[in-house]
Amino acid sequence: MAYDLELADRLRDLLIAEPDLTEKRMFGGLAFLVGGAMAVAATDDGLLLRVDPEERDQLATDPLAGPWIMRGSELRGWLRIEADASTAAETLEPWLEHAVRAARASR
Repeated sequence: MAYDLELADRLRDLLIAEPDLTEKRMFGGLAFLVGGAMAVAATDDGLLLRVDPEERDQLATDPLAGPWIMRGSELRGWLRIEADASTAAETLEPWLEHAVRAARASR
C-alpha cells in the first residue's frame, strides 16, 4: 500500500524539532516514532494517530476523526484523521501534540 508522500513530508517538517524522532514504514504508511513509540503515520487515506485512551472518545467527536479499525476491531488509543498534503498546519499541529504526548507517555 502506498502512502501520501507529501503528507509525510509535511509531518516531517512539523515534527523535525522533536527529540528522538525516527521514521519507519509501518501499517502501509510511514510512521513517525518518538523515543521508539509510534506517534503518527502518514497513510494513503490520512493519519493514524496515537492518543491518550482517556481522551480518545472526546477527540473522536471532531469531524476529521474516526476510529482506527484493524482486523475488525476498533483500537483504543488510536484515531484515523482525515488529512492530506493540503491540510493546514494549524489543523495538523494540535493532532500532532496529542500524538507526541501519547507516544511519550506510552514508554
